[in-house]
Amino acid sequence: EQQSSHPVAAAVVEAAMEKQLSLPRAGNLENVAGKGVMSMIDRRPVLVGSIKLFQDTDWYSLDKDLEDTISRLEAEGKTTMAVSHDGKFLGILALADTPRPGIHQILDKLRELGIQKLVMLTGDNQKVAEQIARQVGVTDVNADLLPEDKLLAINKLKDAYGTVAMTGDGVNDAPALATATVGIAMGGAGTAVALETADIALMADDLGKLPFAVGLSRAARRIIVQNLAVSLGVILMLIITALSQSIALTGTVIIHEGSTIVVVLNALRLLRYR
Repeated sequence: EQQSSHPVAAAVVEAAMEKQLSLPRAGNLENVAGKGVMSMIDRRPVLVGSIKLFQDTDWYSLDKDLEDTISRLEAEGKTTMAVSHDGKFLGILALADTPRPGIHQILDKLRELGIQKLVMLTGDNQKVAEQIARQVGVTDVNADLLPEDKLLAINKLKDAYGTVAMTGDGVNDAPALATATVGIAMGGAGTAVALETADIALMADDLGKLPFAVGLSRAARRIIVQNLAVSLGVILMLIITALSQSIALTGTVIIHEGSTIVVVLNALRLLRYR
């Protein structure tokens, strides 16, 4: 997990460091999208991941005790990862997601901006996702998703609503971020793939900037429309006056340059946006 950039991996490594465990270095890390990681320690394979990772591997047989333990932990709202070394299960790691402070208020601000459809797309199991969704105020939850499933979900939302913005931070989110109308990556914890794919990066992982970004974008759009209206209106008026010769050349220059100043001053209003 030391070589993985996934937030869950970071949590596992941090817990190990706190316990002052001696951590051998693993080599040849392979990310299995949406399922876990595979590597080698002492030239023997190590797998850490969800139960799907082992179900897709022919040489692992899952005993009932293991499956019952995973089911019990997931029923408690925990994300589980089984750990195996050289074909033998060593144990299960259980983690509980905690919502970011103030996330409920941030989502309420998005609703105030008119964004009524807030959907959670996650690779976690359904019970974990529903528990977090209740805490943060999200009503629509799609869980147990692989990267291709997230991509499919975004396409369905685009078909239903036309435009979709997605916020993500991981490799698994990259295809969906690229497909969304607007992709928003978490700048601090986001992987390089997510940051390169997204249209917007929220620096310092501050989700509180999300309503600000939406509001600023809308204000910028309004000002662009206003400036286009002023510019085109002045040009049309100057064409008419030029054909009718009703205004002297000096007057047309003053009007044209004056409209340019108006457009610039109007655009500068964005600097005062709060």
